[in-house]
Amino acid sequence: MIVRPAMAPGGDRWLLNHTQYVPGQRRGHYESFYQRANHPRRPLAFWIRYTIFAPDGDPSSAVGELWSVFFDGESGRHVVAKEVHPIGRCQFRRDSFSARIATAHLGPNKLIGSAAAATDPATGTGDAIAWDLRFEAQDGPVLLLPPRLYSGGIPKAKSLVAAPNARYDGTLTVNSEEIAVDGWVGSQNHNWGSRHTDHYAFAQVAEFDGEPGSFLELATAKSKIAGPVGTPFLTFLVLRLRGKEYDLTSLRHAVRASGRFGYFHWDFESGDDRVRVIGRITAERDAFVGLRYRNPPGGTKHCLNTKIASAELTVRDRRAGSMVTLRTANRALFEILTDDRTHGVTMRA
Repeated sequence: MIVRPAMAPGGDRWLLNHTQYVPGQRRGHYESFYQRANHPRRPLAFWIRYTIFAPDGDPSSAVGELWSVFFDGESGRHVVAKEVHPIGRCQFRRDSFSARIATAHLGPNKLIGSAAAATDPATGTGDAIAWDLRFEAQDGPVLLLPPRLYSGGIPKAKSLVAAPNARYDGTLTVNSEEIAVDGWVGSQNHNWGSRHTDHYAFAQVAEFDGEPGSFLELATAKSKIAGPVGTPFLTFLVLRLRGKEYDLTSLRHAVRASGRFGYFHWDFESGDDRVRVIGRITAERDAFVGLRYRNPPGGTKHCLNTKIASAELTVRDRRAGSMVTLRTANRALFEILTDDRTHGVTMRA
């Protein structure tokens, strides 16, 4: 385990936030820059994703995808919009943090754009979301894998939190309703790879209740190595709390950790001789939206996605002899990626 002060911005980790895709490459690739944030008190959240998708062996079919979801835990109605554009209408910079899909832009500290769902033939209407947002973060990036694994082909999927605990301000327009975003807390994230992880649960909390500056990044996942042979479930965890970073992402930690998840709950435990973290994340079925993620080698995964889950952690610092319990009622990101089709969540995009 590594225990260190949270990193200040700067250093080589920021280079990972540039686009990894090389235009015209024949190897399949997906890559997403996504932003998400929660209302400070109410069960409301947004998720906006700028994505490259390139099928394996067919670079001419590469596209840019705009995804947007507004989660409303008060009404129970979540708004989902997605657009797909030819790669020729997109620009993803490899020398800076910058993305454009059609007229939607993403850059340092700002994103502006819109996305609309296909029209429902039964109603003649379709969901639409527009955004004009600014964001700012003081904390350094979070890596969920050991740094050496961000170069090379293993694992096939990589992820980075470039701006944890980012503050968002601006406006969302959700089906013509304007929603003020004033100090919503979330993160700017980047993930990429040649294929999706085969099966995972993924979670993130940007500031637990009453704990400013706290941040959790967590995954329990398994991947195929060759044919039917694959890894066991591995659990990776990073927690920032009260000026310290507890990094439990080494392979040794991941193998020894415990992660058990289903529909729609997840129990996990990780640690070593210095710290022990035990937690549970849950959400009701109707808090999720279903999304179809195409896989570069072929096929489609189902992503069950919510940003209004509840989370509770117990953190025992064995050296300090202290214990802290962290909670949030509806501000946790919780995703499950699966090939199963019996989960009962309606696919919305």
